[in-house]
Amino acid sequence: MSRPLRVAMLTHSTLPRGGVVHAMSLSEALEDLGVETVLHAPDSAARGFFRKPRCAAIGFPVEPARRETAEMVEQRVDDYVRWFRRPENRGFDLYHAHDGIGANALATLKEEGSIPAFVRTVHHIDDFSDPRLVAQQTRSILAADALMVVSALWREDLIKRFGREADVGGNGVDTCRYSPHVDGSEAELRQRLGLGTGPVFLSVGGVEARKNTTRILQAFAEIHRARPDARLVIAGGASLLDHHAYQAAFGRELTALGEGASAVSLLGPVADPDMPALYRLAHALVFASVKEGFGLCVLEAMASGTPVVVSRIAPFVDYLDPSDALWCDPADSSSIAGAMRQSLRPDVASSLRARGPVVAARFGWRGVAERHLPVYRRLREPVHA
Repeated sequence: MSRPLRVAMLTHSTLPRGGVVHAMSLSEALEDLGVETVLHAPDSAARGFFRKPRCAAIGFPVEPARRETAEMVEQRVDDYVRWFRRPENRGFDLYHAHDGIGANALATLKEEGSIPAFVRTVHHIDDFSDPRLVAQQTRSILAADALMVVSALWREDLIKRFGREADVGGNGVDTCRYSPHVDGSEAELRQRLGLGTGPVFLSVGGVEARKNTTRILQAFAEIHRARPDARLVIAGGASLLDHHAYQAAFGRELTALGEGASAVSLLGPVADPDMPALYRLAHALVFASVKEGFGLCVLEAMASGTPVVVSRIAPFVDYLDPSDALWCDPADSSSIAGAMRQSLRPDVASSLRARGPVVAARFGWRGVAERHLPVYRRLREPVHA
């Protein structure tokens, strides 16, 4: 290449959601490989990204999001189209969207002749009931010049449902940032969150149907009856989708616990500097999702030496061996509780704490970035022959 490849990376939010973390970490790794990468996101709060990335980043100003999901998505698509219609905001060789919002905007811009080509990473496919959202999701996949996925599960799904091939980019973890080495911040964070001295079960992703949070709560209730000192911490939840109905049902389940409800902490999005210590202080990560693209926080927990409870479904069964985690049936709260109970055994916990960092070391962001380069080059060559 006569000059560095320039890539515009698009994500839907500046908040710490799995797809946003992936887009940021990928951008940083591409920069390390000599690809000039600029991360973009709409930023209605004008606060910037949840952490300062090691690459150029633009949180461009937009109005607060509309409440209704389809209207909000259309609003954010229009925001992206307006931003990149300005010639001074373009000048990239490729554009890479990590969700349907960015991809629909890029599809429009490509139709107008404003951009040359775009890539879309499909982290997972949602089951929308609103036909507008279904149409937008479909367009975001069919209009892309190339597709990337984070796991083989979604490559197979794209072939089956849309007849589209995709390259598996995978996922990574920063093992310097997430490590089992305690630094004293764990005790301070435990005290600040009022978690007591008993075992802490951590759930990441907020209260959502896809994250199976209600069954995790039911499983914890079983544990809490035998271990009143146990705590359940639910972190995250920075989602653009509407989860109010599910969250209301979860709230009723929580209230039904009576005094036991005080053992559950709903933290919401956690400050980025606190996340490594939160993983380390946790006795186990409980990630009993019913659907995942990959499950980035599983790698973060394992790199931190924290045992993980995961659903016995793809993609987890594709990249974890049977001895790497504690497995559960996500449709059965008693199965989830059984895996959580197993993590309380000192021998089991010790084995998994030793195993986790070894597994996580296989998943570096540099490798993820390197798997993107052939796709980028393939799309760039016809434009710069």
